[in-house]
Amino acid sequence: MTGTSAARRARDMPLSIATLDADQLRRTVGASQADVLATLPSIKAGSSGGEIGVNLFLKGLPISNNFQATPLQYDGIPVLSAFGLNGSGYDVYFRNDLGIERLELVRGGVSNLFGTGSVAGLINYISKSGHDTPEGIVQLEAAERGRFRGDLAASGPLSRDAGLYYAVSGYLRRDEGPIRTGLVTRGGQIRGNLRKEFADGSGSVTLFAQYIDDHVQFYPPLPLDGATRDRLVGNDGRPVRSMLTDAVADLGFARPGGRYQTQVTDGVFTRGGQIALAATRDLGGGWGIRGKAKYSQYAHRFGFFLDGDGIANVPQSQADFIVRRQLPGDAMFTLAETGAALPADALVYANRIQDRIRPTHDSSAELDLTRTLTHGDVRHMITLGGYVADAWARDTMITTAYLGTFETRARLVDLVVRDAAGTPTIIADDGLLDAGLGYTNGTARQSHRALYLADQIEAGRLVFDLGGRIERAKGVITRAATATTITDATTPNLSTALRNVVWEIGAIARGTVAADSWALSAGALYKLTPAINLYANASRGFFFPALNSVSISASGQTQSYQPEIIRQAEAGVKYDRGRVGGSVSVFVNDLKNRRSVVLANTASGGVIEQVTIVSTKAHGIEGAVRVGLTDHLRFDGNIGLVHGVYTALDVTRQFIGNRVPRQPDLVYNAGLYYDDGALDAAIATTHTGRLFTDDANTTRLDGFDLVRLIAGYTMKMAGRQAVRIAGDVYNLFDTAAPAEASARLPSQAAGPYFVGRPVLPRRISVRLSYSF
Repeated sequence: MTGTSAARRARDMPLSIATLDADQLRRTVGASQADVLATLPSIKAGSSGGEIGVNLFLKGLPISNNFQATPLQYDGIPVLSAFGLNGSGYDVYFRNDLGIERLELVRGGVSNLFGTGSVAGLINYISKSGHDTPEGIVQLEAAERGRFRGDLAASGPLSRDAGLYYAVSGYLRRDEGPIRTGLVTRGGQIRGNLRKEFADGSGSVTLFAQYIDDHVQFYPPLPLDGATRDRLVGNDGRPVRSMLTDAVADLGFARPGGRYQTQVTDGVFTRGGQIALAATRDLGGGWGIRGKAKYSQYAHRFGFFLDGDGIANVPQSQADFIVRRQLPGDAMFTLAETGAALPADALVYANRIQDRIRPTHDSSAELDLTRTLTHGDVRHMITLGGYVADAWARDTMITTAYLGTFETRARLVDLVVRDAAGTPTIIADDGLLDAGLGYTNGTARQSHRALYLADQIEAGRLVFDLGGRIERAKGVITRAATATTITDATTPNLSTALRNVVWEIGAIARGTVAADSWALSAGALYKLTPAINLYANASRGFFFPALNSVSISASGQTQSYQPEIIRQAEAGVKYDRGRVGGSVSVFVNDLKNRRSVVLANTASGGVIEQVTIVSTKAHGIEGAVRVGLTDHLRFDGNIGLVHGVYTALDVTRQFIGNRVPRQPDLVYNAGLYYDDGALDAAIATTHTGRLFTDDANTTRLDGFDLVRLIAGYTMKMAGRQAVRIAGDVYNLFDTAAPAEASARLPSQAAGPYFVGRPVLPRRISVRLSYSF
């Protein structure tokens, strides 16, 4: 079981655990991590951006950026060993497929001690592995708005005599949706494992490998109606569903060293892979050893459409655009593609795009020595382990502004103005509004060294978990200096924004940081009856600040670098008897000196990484229930209520005591699931409660429900063979509620517009699978 040093049943562990099996995961294969994780207790996971870029919140902690608090693992191996070297989340490097056996989410307790470590828990996808009987599945999926996907998973023996077993899985897909913007999601992944069982039955060694080549479109917030928060009607008379557009594909500009061409239309591009080795061996006499090691390397770009120009951020009349930018009133707006004059009542929308270039490589290893001791009816399972890791990443961000029409799949707009003397100035040329509006370039390298010791004790009805960890982290940061450079001095009548670019000038600042911290964890469980277990746990953990949150001067002087300390406690009861099972628990946590990083607008329309230091406290209750209503019908549900507040803020101290933003007060899942071996069906809702979007608690989003309906029919054939056809309706009632506000505009006064990101629209898909 994830987060422990010895295998035990989830109900016999003194901490919170949630699992999804292969059949449950198969219903959401191809969906985002958010769609999967949002079905688990107490998690708020937003998928309104698409397949990747999950904003994940857990237990009221002010940590969202893609698995910072809950590291993402596959087979106990971390996707990355350090977060915050750049701003991309773990889910851009791995995708789920049919080769997943189960998902385990372990929250709190001893889960912060082993391997890569964790603040609030671990998310671990465990792959299928080969056995003596070969098996496999092929699945084809088609969905409205141009989605096609094929999956394959197969496993079995390579040589039973040699103890060699394999498993392989992968997918290919092409998707023009879920919102048609002219930009396509495309690509695939293949991964697998090869396991060697030792002839004496003492253990095994497994080789894991993964390769991904994928492009995924990411959907940003957009202007909505300020009163109803519904989608606005665009210039073409239809609702505006996204500000992504393929019209920007040819945008580029002169820069020092040659022309720069945007690649933003590739979306979120990732190419590369991981190779890993895991081994375990029973040494006899109660001794054992196990270890894992991995290396990964990825070429990665995050093509990002922002939510406005940083100045107006909303659609504007042509006259308002001129006034807001203090331009001469004699202006001609034309469509860049045709040269035709823009209708006088047509709205324009100035926006920015960012090319975020983020290659990375990462290595990590852990080695554990285990010892099992028995004294009477007391059994100790002791683990002494060590962990080392080294990660490097580049983070280059190039920001460009363009002018377009206000409609889905916007068209580019040119603008020429004339002063009182009739002299023209080109404000937007082929849609380009501001060339080289912003530029940053830096690298970060972080190493970790950790030792941990734990004892899992079983004594009759009692179970105890005790452990500790010490860790040291070092970081090296480089940042390039930038300056405004004139790159086009010959083209007549260009605006300053088109003639000048912000670019690197060659000077590099380099700084180093280091910190140490420690963690302690204790948990206890009492088996009250064969069906009821009582448990409690408490821990003191830590999180090293993200390196992209550390400022550095031109001389290499860095700001202070101190661990962020979290204290947690939880107590609950677990019940499992016959058709009924479940759990309920209460929790508290206290996080100190969290260094939070958000992208913020500047007055001139640029984008900066803004760092604030906060402390929070939270408490709540969570529960889960499973009830078998009949032999074939069951109810599954879970609920989480949380109340989190700021206890310290380094800048806006007036907001101390306010609710932590982006955290719903209530989340729950409820569903009915039917399966008689031939017919299967499920209808389930995920509820996200009300939340504030800003530290001031002045802007609030209402709660909403997202309902999913799945139904299938399986035809059994000879042996293990079966064919299943299924239909899937995502967002059954086509909810269009905003799931988030713009992170760059968290506080939005009442007015005609609200910039937010609605839930993705309803989508119907059909899947045909063949199991063998």
